[in-house]
Amino acid sequence: MPAQFWFAAATEEFPPSQMLEQARAAEEAGFDGTAASDHFAPWFPDGQGSQAWVFLGAAGQHTTGPLGTSVTPILHHYHPGLVAQAFMSLEELYPGRVFLGAGSGEALNEVPLGVDWPSLAEQQERLEQGLEAITRLWAGETVTMDTGWFRLKEAKLYTRAKDRPRLYVSAFGPQAAEIAARHGDGLWTLGDPEQAPEIVEAYKEARAKAGKDAGEIIFQSGFHLGPDERSAIESSKKWKPTQLPEVYTDDIHDPAGMVRMADEQMSDEEFARKGFLVGGDPAEHVSRLREMVDLGPTVVCLQGIGDADPLGSIRRFAAEVLPELRSAQA
Repeated sequence: MPAQFWFAAATEEFPPSQMLEQARAAEEAGFDGTAASDHFAPWFPDGQGSQAWVFLGAAGQHTTGPLGTSVTPILHHYHPGLVAQAFMSLEELYPGRVFLGAGSGEALNEVPLGVDWPSLAEQQERLEQGLEAITRLWAGETVTMDTGWFRLKEAKLYTRAKDRPRLYVSAFGPQAAEIAARHGDGLWTLGDPEQAPEIVEAYKEARAKAGKDAGEIIFQSGFHLGPDERSAIESSKKWKPTQLPEVYTDDIHDPAGMVRMADEQMSDEEFARKGFLVGGDPAEHVSRLREMVDLGPTVVCLQGIGDADPLGSIRRFAAEVLPELRSAQA
């Protein structure tokens, strides 16, 4: 099966009204699904902090494909019981379309809401505990759990859709990939051709040991296809902190400080060429995406970034990049 290409709206950069406009434009232009990042705080000062679930409820009315988050943190500020309820309710509204992308989150989204940022080992333990609670509630169980950081007491979901949502678990390393294999219907990871193969292999090996099929593999990247190189980079470079590995594991939660760290560690051009797909040349986007597609994902989820004509970026990408990728797969 050829890979699908989903569009992800950025809660960190755009208010819900603009996210909805972008989602409509993306589906009209040919993207196959709609996702949203799930952040309380942005990666940079003067960003946004839109609530992803509110957006998804509206986006489902204006789109027809897969619908979900990229990704929801299961660590502190969302109680796993509430996550299970919200996404089961979305599935009841939009049968067969809804997925929950889940991960351990970042200090950026947890510390402002009162958590003492835990160690990496505890982050992974909390993620696994939360996923267990969610999947048991989705299965119709009455659940009692006390993990220390959340509790359930004879909890059950009183509203349940005909089928449960799909669950994709985020992983940036082999240990998290094993958690994804145990609990998820698929793996969600960054589409870095250098790092992704190791993570995908760990995930597939763990699935095989458990007697499960491989499930789905979702790669994610940010994109901005601007009218020229300079305007594309200028409008998107505030996203540089997302390319620092330590912001996903360490207690780093000040957006201004994160931007300073990123500026010290990489140039604007390195940001555009190495991590995200940012520039004015559609052929370069095609070339780099072919590297991802050659690794065999079932989905490539592309987050729209940059505030220089985001709708123009979406439409150019769909017109000048996606057809090339799809014809190559065919």
